[in-house]
Amino acid sequence: MNIAIDGPAGAGKSTIAKLVADKKGFIYVDTGAMYRSIALYIIENGIDVDDDEAVKNACDNIDISLKHVDGIQHVYLNDKDVSTDIRREEVGNMASKAATKKAVRERLLNLQRDIASANDVIMDGRDIGTFVLPNAELKIYLTASVMTRAKRRFDQLTEKGEKPDIDKIAEDIEKRDYQDMHREIAPLKQADDAVYLDTSDLTIDEVVEKIISLA
Repeated sequence: MNIAIDGPAGAGKSTIAKLVADKKGFIYVDTGAMYRSIALYIIENGIDVDDDEAVKNACDNIDISLKHVDGIQHVYLNDKDVSTDIRREEVGNMASKAATKKAVRERLLNLQRDIASANDVIMDGRDIGTFVLPNAELKIYLTASVMTRAKRRFDQLTEKGEKPDIDKIAEDIEKRDYQDMHREIAPLKQADDAVYLDTSDLTIDEVVEKIISLA
């Protein structure tokens, strides 16, 4: 069985998907981590994300794998554990840009579909139900207001000891929403057969139970 969760940045897709996967015994496929890994490679190697040929060449030199260690998913970029590095704000913003590139999407698409065809998976991203897994048995469009998402991100960063600017976070979220919804290749949108789920006023447990009941 395949469960596809789509939605904008900061909607809680990864958190929810991990919990549902744990309760259902499914494999959680973090597509966002895959895009962030490519974004990290682009940043670290000083590649111009607007140079299509350079991005294509970069993709040929990138190997991404997901491994579960003590029940926690770790992301490896060319055999290096980048699970922490890819969560930086600059990497997330670059991932949104990199995701508009055909070479990047093609590099990851086959990997994602291969995993889903062989396993019970829950996969989250921007275009899972509309493009990556169009035949998924259950599709969810998970969203929340911009300020709700900004507050969640603000709290996460504050817990890490950082001093974020909530207005700047909200501004970045709005920019990423626009980029994701207006890109030429597989833009973010709700699939026709997806269940719309606004989490602004719901607890994490309530969202998890709702998705499990739908499944």
